[in-house]
Amino acid sequence: MRGDMQVRFGGRIEETDRPRSRNRASIRPYTHFTRCKRVAYAIVDVVTRYWIGYLLTSEQTHTQAQLLFARALEDQGLLGADGLPVGGDREGPILVAWSDNGTEMTAKDTRQFMALMTIAQHHGRPGTPTDQAHIESFFSHLKGDWPHLTAITDPAALDTELARIRTDYNTVRLHAAIGYVTPDDEHHGRGPRIRRARLAGLKRARADRIKQNRATKQ
Repeated sequence: MRGDMQVRFGGRIEETDRPRSRNRASIRPYTHFTRCKRVAYAIVDVVTRYWIGYLLTSEQTHTQAQLLFARALEDQGLLGADGLPVGGDREGPILVAWSDNGTEMTAKDTRQFMALMTIAQHHGRPGTPTDQAHIESFFSHLKGDWPHLTAITDPAALDTELARIRTDYNTVRLHAAIGYVTPDDEHHGRGPRIRRARLAGLKRARADRIKQNRATKQ
């Protein structure tokens, strides 16, 4: 499928309590909902699996790619009131857009927009879908876990459902790739504490079980 893209917010990933979303993210431009005659663009964090946002549209041009990036940057607090990156090159995170050679990302207007947003571009290898594995997995789960989406024919209804499911995906669904916490927990820095507390609980439960077994044998 043409136009697959990922974005990585560059930086070293460590097990800390701070939000990890400033380091990396992943964007794929779209998936088709043919019965609704719409295309859904989405941006998802590579590390935390947090679904940052989406854009439901009937067109596929550089305009949609730029709007999606702009919304994502604004959602993450990376845009100032003037619509430009906060902090300039010194204070903001290093942003790298990793994409294939789809027209949305190779267009001159997109390149100029990326430069304005201080986002470097890197194009994946042609014919290598594994370069977009994270976001391919996201859309696979989206349509697999909520199959009714593909049967919706009304664009307004599809938009409403995507908004509802985005909340469930981020705040309810536990994600195996991030240690069975929600993307919202991981995205906002609570994931490490939850995993540590869970591990400590397992250790306490094991110790209590051994103690109980020994007491029973005596």
